Amino acid sequence: MEKKRDWLLPASIVIAAVLVSGALVYNAGVSDVSKTEENGQVVQNQGPAELIRPVSNNDHIRGAGNPAVIIVEYSDLECPYCKTFHETMQQVMSEYDNQVAWVYRQFPLTRIHPKAVQEAEASECAAALGGNDAFWAYIDGIFEITPSNNGLDLGLLPDIAVGIGLDRNEFQSCLDGGKMAERIDEDMEDVGKLDAWSRQNTGRGIGTPYSVVINNKTGESTVIPGAVPFAQVKSAIDQILNSDK
Repeated sequence: MEKKRDWLLPASIVIAAVLVSGALVYNAGVSDVSKTEENGQVVQNQGPAELIRPVSNNDHIRGAGNPAVIIVEYSDLECPYCKTFHETMQQVMSEYDNQVAWVYRQFPLTRIHPKAVQEAEASECAAALGGNDAFWAYIDGIFEITPSNNGLDLGLLPDIAVGIGLDRNEFQSCLDGGKMAERIDEDMEDVGKLDAWSRQNTGRGIGTPYSVVINNKTGESTVIPGAVPFAQVKSAIDQILNSDK
């Protein structure tokens, strides 16, 4: 299924950065606000949390209803690093389920993982048919069985839907109709903004996974670029939790 997407060009730039970097673990903790000199004055620029779409009930959210910390992850269902980080975030939610909300947004790297687009649409169909719980069960299911790097048999997508209790025909109709492309485009608008911000402030674009960690009380944020280990995510969370005491 081919669809024209306005974000193909910026996505290709992002993908180039991924291919160049090629690393599983990146340094985490790029600060929320960058500072530049303008006419001898220090000017604060926008941070990542200010650039992305505000978290709302339309998002896919797992965890606390009134969280101290929000982690907005941009992920590709065929990215092996995302598969690793998904397990890390499941560990995070097991430890911090009453304090952290995990928000999942779509970032399919279409040039190297063309199947990821249809998988993303499939997960959105699961959400449309079964709600938030079905969405999370669906992406959990994909990450459990995909070998990554465009290796998943797309014929299994309806089977995953049936396995979480969805109707096969309704799911297939949603997927065939391409109804979820616009939903994915909304997430990709964030990606373009974050990529521009990262290039300006760090000198490099973004890859997958890419997470924005937000203090829900102050709005301050940091970014976690890459599949960092649990200890680094825990450190970013604890820093926020301890600052609120």
